[in-house]
Parts: sequence; C-alpha cells; structure tokens
Amino acid sequence: MVDASFFQIGAVLGLALLGGLLAKALRQPVIVSYIIVGVVGGPAVLGLVSAEEDEIKLLAKLGIAILLFLVGLKLDIHLIRAIGPVALLTGLGQVILTAVLGFGLALLLGWDLTSAIYIAVALTFSSTIIVVKLLGDRRELDQLHGRLAVGVLIVQDILVVLAMLTIVTVGQPGEQALASEIAVTLGGGVVLFGIVALLARFVLPRLLEWMAKNQELTLVFGVSWAVALAAISAWLGLSMEIGAFVAGVALASTPYRESLGARMVSLRDIMILFFFIELGSSLTLDGAVSQLLPAILVTLFILVGKPAIVLLVMTLQGYRATVALRTGLTLAQISEFSLILIALGYSLGQVNEDVLSLITLVAIFTITISTYFISYQDRLIALLQPLVAPLESRFRKGAEEDAQRHPYDAIVIGAGRLGSDIVRGLRGEGAELLVVDLDPRALKSVAPSGVDTLYGDAGDPDFIKVLPVHETKTVVCAAPDRSTNLVVLESLQRLGYEGNICLTALDRQTAATFESYDRVTVVRPFQMAATSIVSGLKNRLNQDPER
Repeated sequence: MVDASFFQIGAVLGLALLGGLLAKALRQPVIVSYIIVGVVGGPAVLGLVSAEEDEIKLLAKLGIAILLFLVGLKLDIHLIRAIGPVALLTGLGQVILTAVLGFGLALLLGWDLTSAIYIAVALTFSSTIIVVKLLGDRRELDQLHGRLAVGVLIVQDILVVLAMLTIVTVGQPGEQALASEIAVTLGGGVVLFGIVALLARFVLPRLLEWMAKNQELTLVFGVSWAVALAAISAWLGLSMEIGAFVAGVALASTPYRESLGARMVSLRDIMILFFFIELGSSLTLDGAVSQLLPAILVTLFILVGKPAIVLLVMTLQGYRATVALRTGLTLAQISEFSLILIALGYSLGQVNEDVLSLITLVAIFTITISTYFISYQDRLIALLQPLVAPLESRFRKGAEEDAQRHPYDAIVIGAGRLGSDIVRGLRGEGAELLVVDLDPRALKSVAPSGVDTLYGDAGDPDFIKVLPVHETKTVVCAAPDRSTNLVVLESLQRLGYEGNICLTALDRQTAATFESYDRVTVVRPFQMAATSIVSGLKNRLNQDPER
C-alpha cells in the first residue's frame, strides 16, 4: 500500500515536471500545466490519480493551508493603510460590479440561483500568484499600475476569505443547524481568535526573535503554526482555510514576516501543485465538453469586462486612463482562490460537477490568455489608446502619486561591524537607507541612526525579490562571506537591477571575480585596514626625531 502510494506520488511529480517544462517552453504559468496534468493523470486518461484518494487530498489541503497562511502573512496593518483608498475603492468597485454582471450572465446561461451566486463570486477574484510573478519578471511591481494592482489583489484576498467564512457558516444545503450548534461554533471561533490575538501581541514576536538565527527552526515553526491553527479551526466547525489565514495574520506585523514568507514560497509552490492536480483529476472529459461553450462566453466576459470595470472605477477616481487600463489588463483572469472557493462549495454539496468544470476551464483559459495580456501590454495599450483617449481628460492623480514616492538612496545588506560603519557614514551624508540583516540585535543597534530596518536572509534569492531594489539607487552588501555576496549579485542581475552594486571581498580572488562584472564596486576591508595601518605607521616613522 505504501509502495503503491509512493509510486503514485512519484509518477504525479514526474508528470508535473514534464508539464512545467512544457509550460515554460510556451511561456505559460505552471498552474495551467498542473491542472492539465491532473486531467491527464486522472481517471479520464491515465488513471494514475483520483481526486478521492486520501494521499492527494491530504497534500492538497496542506498546499491550501500554506497558501492561505502566506496570504495572511502579507496583511500587515501598516501595509493595509499604505494601499490607500484607491486600492480599496477600486477593489470593492471591481468586485461588486463583476459579481453583479457575472450573476446576471450565469442566470442567462441557465444556472440555478445557488450556482449563479458561486459563479459570480468566483469570477470577481484575480490571481495573486500569476500577477505578482509576471509583474515581478517585467520589473513593474514598483510602477504605479503594479502597486495599484497589488493593492487591489490584497483587497480581493481579504474578501475571498470572508466569502469562505460565509460558505462554511451556511453549511450543507438542506441541513438546519440548531441555533445552539451555531452559537457553539461561533463562540469557539471567537475564543480561538482571541487567544491568537493575545499570542500575536505578547508571545509570538518574542518567540520568533529567540528563533531568528536558526532559519530552519523558523521555517518549521511557520509550517507548524499554520497547520495547527488550520486543524483547530476545522475541529471547531469553521474551516481549515480560515485557521490558516488567521495564522498568517497573527505574524503579519512582526519584523520576520518577509523572511518567513520568502522561505515558505518554494514549499507553497510544491504543495499547491497537488491541489491543482486534484482539481484537474476531478474534471471529466464529458463535463469539460459540455461546459466548453459557456466557459468561452464567461472567459470573454473576464477578458473584456474586468479591464473595462477597472478602467471605469479608476478613471472616476481621477486616474489616467492609460494607468487604469494597464491595471485592468493585469487583473484579467480568475484566481487560484476562485478554484479553492468552488472546490469548497463542491465538497459541501452546494454546487455540482458542472460548475466545477466550468470554473476550471475558465481558469485555464483566462490565466493562459492574460499571460499574453501582461507580456504584450504595451502593444495592447497602443491598440486600445484611441478607445480610451476620451477618458484621459479626467487625469489628475497618476503623476501626483508617483511624485509622492520616496525611494531609498541605498539598501545596506549586513549590519555588522563593516555594515554599521557604512550606515553611519551614509547617514552622515543624509542618505535614506534600508538596512537588512539576519541578526535582530544588529538591526536594533543601527535603528537609532534613523534608518528603516528589515529582518531577512539576503542569502535567500526569494528574499531578495521582496526588497524594493528598483526604487533604490545603490545596493551595498556588507556581509563578509563570499556566498551571500554572490547570491545578492546573481539575484540582482536576474531582476534586471540597473543601479550601482557594492560587494565585499575578503581575498584577492573573490575581489577579481566581482570586479569582472559591470557596475560593481568591490570593498576589501582587510586591504583597506592594512593600507590604513601602513599609512599610519609610515607617518609616525617619518615624525620620529630619533630616526
């Protein structure tokens, strides 16, 4: 039994790898390939995997828990304030208008009331994973439309969690839960969230600070915390999704969230593939064929309607039509959360396989096509410019908001002896700095200098991606070890960073390696110290009257 399950997982992972390689060759997100792998490996084709098998279900649930934990981890209260009213109004406006129009479309296509509500809600959300990945690859996360799109996605992520909570509260159709049972469930939830809030305020920051220097232990804690709250939440009659999300929110205001999130991204990518494979395996060929025409119509609504709705909402707020259109084209797909939402409704018996097939097909179509929307956005904007030109007269805010941005003069990686001296020197020249280090005590020592600090491991390429490098003129790596400097250099090159790079080398060979790259300045602290010592001794010898 164990050998058979092990073979099954190995075969699925092998298919996922092949599908991912094909997706990469076609410049498509791997999410699409995972769903297709589920179809190919499922009962309809190869029969390697079934959505009913416990192993796949368990791994899929773990993937969803980690995904929702990472979403909650991003919801720092300071970040929510920073996204401003435009992201809130655009997000709410887009969700409401898309839901209303999507509900009407679903009714026109012949769906019953419950199914139409589910379809309408599923159509409102856009894919955080796809948008952030593609905008990051194009170095547009720091641009105005990128920041607005991410702000709207944050609003959507909050709303989708509320939608899941509503679904779980409603329960299975036809069941009339006793008021006492509902009260017990809600009461247990309130007690749980109250305890989590107290832990987040008084215990978790100190615990994370104590574990901070051991990255492996921090990672194990993050996974354990997410899964434990997911399990407790499910035991209380809520849902594991709510518990995992709350687990992330509890850590979102700690200084360790960026580092923890960066380390868990790869684990999320591995585990979430089982959810998409499970979803694909539940998609029958007969169901896909029967829902093909409705899926095409709904896809057209998403590809055309979502950008138009975002364009309308943002121009009414005074933003340039070009910026609004770029933001709308970025959001022209449905989300991985749409699939999770429909899968949850399907597991509760509130929607049937046809709805699941419809939304799965729409996800495949919209994610695939919107990838090209983002990749060839400049050409699309040029083609659509005559249509949106009349709205440009409403332009008021785009340039104002860009003018309010305050990029850093430098990011200093490492707050040890060398890094702290660099920080003091640059601050003495009036530079605005962000200081990054893995040692909380080192960050505390430089904080009084008036710099922003961020806990994290610069030796992790995923962590480098969260730094605002494209808003920074210079990146200085003051870490003494060669490997960290190399990771920083290679990561910045992959991100297309065009500013100045300053690296630290302790030996001549490492210095020669770094100096072979363009725009790289090498600091050799031992050589500088030796030069200073020799210079000082020489001056003293020259001043010695007895010599």
